[in-house]
Amino acid sequence: MYLLIETIFLHALAVGIFGLGVLFIFRILRAEKAPANMLAWLLIIFLVPYVGVPLYVVFGGRKLRKKIKSKERLDKIVPESLNPDEINNCFLPCDISGLFPRRGQNSVAILGTGEKAFHELEKHIASAKESIYITTFILGNDSTGEAILARLAQKAKQGVQVRLLMDSLGSFRVSGRFLSEFKQAGGKYAFFMPMIHWPFSGRANLRNHRKMVIVDNKIAMLGGMNLAKEYLGDTADSTRWHDLSVLVAGPIVADIYTIFRADWKFAAHEVLPVIKQPDAGVKQDVDIQLVPSGPDVKEDPLYDTVLASIFNARKRIWVVTPYFIPDEMLTRALCIAAKRRLDVRIIVPLVSNHRMADFARRGYLRQIQEAGGRIYSFKPGMLHGKLILADDTLGIIGSMNMDARSFFLNYEAAIFIYSESVVKQLDSWVSDIMSQCKTGVKKASTVGGFIEGVVRLFAPLL
Repeated sequence: MYLLIETIFLHALAVGIFGLGVLFIFRILRAEKAPANMLAWLLIIFLVPYVGVPLYVVFGGRKLRKKIKSKERLDKIVPESLNPDEINNCFLPCDISGLFPRRGQNSVAILGTGEKAFHELEKHIASAKESIYITTFILGNDSTGEAILARLAQKAKQGVQVRLLMDSLGSFRVSGRFLSEFKQAGGKYAFFMPMIHWPFSGRANLRNHRKMVIVDNKIAMLGGMNLAKEYLGDTADSTRWHDLSVLVAGPIVADIYTIFRADWKFAAHEVLPVIKQPDAGVKQDVDIQLVPSGPDVKEDPLYDTVLASIFNARKRIWVVTPYFIPDEMLTRALCIAAKRRLDVRIIVPLVSNHRMADFARRGYLRQIQEAGGRIYSFKPGMLHGKLILADDTLGIIGSMNMDARSFFLNYEAAIFIYSESVVKQLDSWVSDIMSQCKTGVKKASTVGGFIEGVVRLFAPLL
């Protein structure tokens, strides 16, 4: 009897997997996906259905209609103070419209080490009088996370409005007990996109990878650093990752707050007030444009603007990224730039914390090198900075990696900085990184090249 039940169950499971596989293949072929992404899903579902079908149930789907409707679209809730003519003419130099207009009268400070970033964060938290809003992918259950939470709790006790938004996947180690003191002090926290959900809702693959700190709606910190000891801390640490963030003040802060306000409303079901553009009153006059990406924006403005900036460059394209798994279009754009005799450099860690990503990137790096680009591999440790320099006038800093997940799945945010003086400072940071790199990528062996080709088929899913 037991054998009969087991046979019926296995038969029903096989039929169910087959039926779902056919359904998903039909859905994938109808979806507006990049060909490489489509092929990767089709292969894994067709070749290994017992693995591919469950993975698609959990992770499949992009810009799903239900999720778009349940979260406010950023392009529908621009700040009240914007002039309609300003919105319609907020073009990047490459004539691609960004979501937010290009803002002048901003100041920018480069935070090129984890210690400097921690001290600036500590200083501005201590000086907060009205509000502190934080979005992070990872809140470390460690000394850095504890130190930041203690400072936030202290400000909450003083009556400052403190809101902390964490991603459910990135901060899965964070427990209610770890956050209890912060909550008792009056701070509020929320987790973005819970990992446990109904099947077919597709939430598990839509992560909030944005990293933003906004204090009193006057200054903001943005970049690639999470709030954990690997990224920042009070004292120097030889094992700390090499990362990059920026501190900005001026009108751009209101745009950054608009993103936080929408994310917080979605995750915490609390509506924060709309703010007006702050008075400039800053020492610098830097033009900055905020460009987000994710299911809450129309199309893929961050991908489009990065791609167009590569095509628009006349002197150089320098890319710093921890994970380099671009799609074919980005790879081709970088190869064309190298063939146009531009100074194309890709700077990655020699060994990252994701070995599969390291293996998947080799073919792309070799392809760019063969086109005339130069590859730099950072030797001292993990390089986590995310930066693109185009010529001497544009610096792009944000939370995105150079991969399909960042450009097409995650919720990300980047700022485009139009300033020769700031780009010069960023150039110095990159040059210091490159001085600690080995150059070039070795040719692949016959077997290695075959394996790389197979991994490349599934690279869009990494």
